[in-house]
Amino acid sequence: MSDFPALVKSRRSANKFIPGIELPDKELEELFALVKFAPSAFNLQHTSYIVVRDPARKERICEAANKQYKVHTASAVLVVLGDTRAHLNAGPINEGLLHLGVIDQREYDSTVESTISFYEQRGDSFMREEAVRSASLSAMLFMLAAKDKGWDTCPMIGFDPDTVSDILNIPDTLFPAMMITIGKEDPSSQRPRGYRKPVGEFVRYETFGPADSHS
Repeated sequence: MSDFPALVKSRRSANKFIPGIELPDKELEELFALVKFAPSAFNLQHTSYIVVRDPARKERICEAANKQYKVHTASAVLVVLGDTRAHLNAGPINEGLLHLGVIDQREYDSTVESTISFYEQRGDSFMREEAVRSASLSAMLFMLAAKDKGWDTCPMIGFDPDTVSDILNIPDTLFPAMMITIGKEDPSSQRPRGYRKPVGEFVRYETFGPADSHS
């Protein structure tokens, strides 16, 4: 078991990678085997990934990301996709529990119906927000798992999502929530870590305003 506090503190957003480092399938499979345990509402698992390693395709992604050097030098670029219609998979997601006898047919039907209704009552904006939330949780777990295995990463929002979607033939129900570059960091231009707020500046207890005055 790794030292988790040290792992968290050592993870940095890498802006420059050592070119030519190969990221093997086996390494990726091991990472994604951990990432699948990321939490998601109703266990809908809204998140999927596209791994881009082909140099020509990666350069097209680099163009869509304002020619950022970290995309050019990364071993791979991961496009993290959110599924705005993940709730429609409530049936298949819960079939295993039904077949194992963990839930009966009535519970299964109720779970599927209530899950789909929960999303459809809240509309398209909520569905997209939920996809972003789940993708963010999954992406953070990926970056920590990658660091634990000696890989450096950088989450990215500086890209044209429509162009990336066109390059990668992403269907309309999915959208790029973010990208992650991964490789071995070239620390030659690494800056000291930026200012981090003390806990007292971003944590409040019970209420945002003054504490209740009731005795």
